[in-house]
Amino acid sequence: MRKYAGYLVTVVLSVLGTCLVAALLLNIQERKIESRSKHVEVVPLGEETTDPAAWGNNFPREYDSYKRTVDTARTRYGGSEAFSKLDENPAWKRIFAGYAFSVDYREERGHAYSLEDQKETLRTKQFKQPGACLHCHAGGMKRIYESEGGGDLQAGFAKVNAMPLEEAWKFAEHPVACVDCHDPKTMDLRVTRPGFLNGIKELKRLEGIENYDPNTMATRQEMRAFVCGQCHVEYYFKGEGKFLTYPWSKGLKVEEIEAYYDEAGFKDWAHAETGAPVLKAQHPEFEMWSQGIHARSGVVCADCHMPYKREGAMKVTDHHIRSPLLNASRACLTCHHFSEKEMVDRAETIQARTRALLERAETALIGLIDEINAAKKRGVTDEALKTAFELQRKAQFRLDFVSAENSMGFHAPQEAARILAESIDYSRQGQLAAQKSESADKLS
Repeated sequence: MRKYAGYLVTVVLSVLGTCLVAALLLNIQERKIESRSKHVEVVPLGEETTDPAAWGNNFPREYDSYKRTVDTARTRYGGSEAFSKLDENPAWKRIFAGYAFSVDYREERGHAYSLEDQKETLRTKQFKQPGACLHCHAGGMKRIYESEGGGDLQAGFAKVNAMPLEEAWKFAEHPVACVDCHDPKTMDLRVTRPGFLNGIKELKRLEGIENYDPNTMATRQEMRAFVCGQCHVEYYFKGEGKFLTYPWSKGLKVEEIEAYYDEAGFKDWAHAETGAPVLKAQHPEFEMWSQGIHARSGVVCADCHMPYKREGAMKVTDHHIRSPLLNASRACLTCHHFSEKEMVDRAETIQARTRALLERAETALIGLIDEINAAKKRGVTDEALKTAFELQRKAQFRLDFVSAENSMGFHAPQEAARILAESIDYSRQGQLAAQKSESADKLS
């Protein structure tokens, strides 16, 4: 009897084991099927679908993380709280004297606020701005440009650029969103901003590549940088038509961009205290990243700011675009096999050193402005101060290039240090030039 009982137990255990293995295999198969199912098309999407909530019907996981770009969590040297940089550091009121940024200059918030914050800033409420601003602050502008241009993207782009911003607001319904980076039919990454299409074409011409089109010629990994580089760049409004232009025809380095502006005879404004023809850097993240070790290693914006995550069996790109330091475990540890604290400490060390150099460059530039003002009070002419003006332009653009770039030097630490060292040097040279200009003026 015991013999048969042993057989019975063995059979029961075998059946249970078989069932468990079968259930496991079935679960694995279901997860494989789930992982292959990228999305369920609940609603049709097209160029007219600018509302990200509509895309959320088909892509709920991505939309759920996109909605979190309203978060305002800060890192030590940056983040998304819209605090006033002018209140934090009043020196910038003098550095930007005579320009709209001397009235309102705030820390940028997440993509969800890209339209709202531009409508609320005093730079648009108290100063006349062109419709070119919508290029990066409003969602779905590709369709608008094509419609306004009768099917011609560039013609519509030029038309909207030239409009007063108050008139162009009628085209803005949503902030930066899905349709700006994804083809609504294929979900492929794409560049929709004409400014980048024109700028990258000029940049690639330097490399001997004519008529470069990222939408047909770039790799997918390159596109994961280009879709961000559509807006996170240095730019200016060219000519009477305020044609938004990326000054890349000579290269991406600060001195190459400066050479472009010098050749074009361009200035953003005349400094209110000194009268020097100065430049305002925008937010050259793409340019600075291009000079850093991550770019040389093939690591792009999305790898760190939009790292992959797992939800069930699904591998999903995190659309909660934010500082990697707020998400170091997924943003950094995929490549760097150290602790999360170690990686954050390394990044903050770079940023602290950049911040210290920035403060020295600010002090040097204020010293130059004071020296020029003192020379003017002594009756030195603008002609005699021409060299000092040129050095203020150089020093100020370099300081602002690093300050306006939102990584606090992390994207390219050595490049940021080089630029700030040059800024300090130009400011000190300018002080000497202003001092010497008095005797030169007397001699004349």
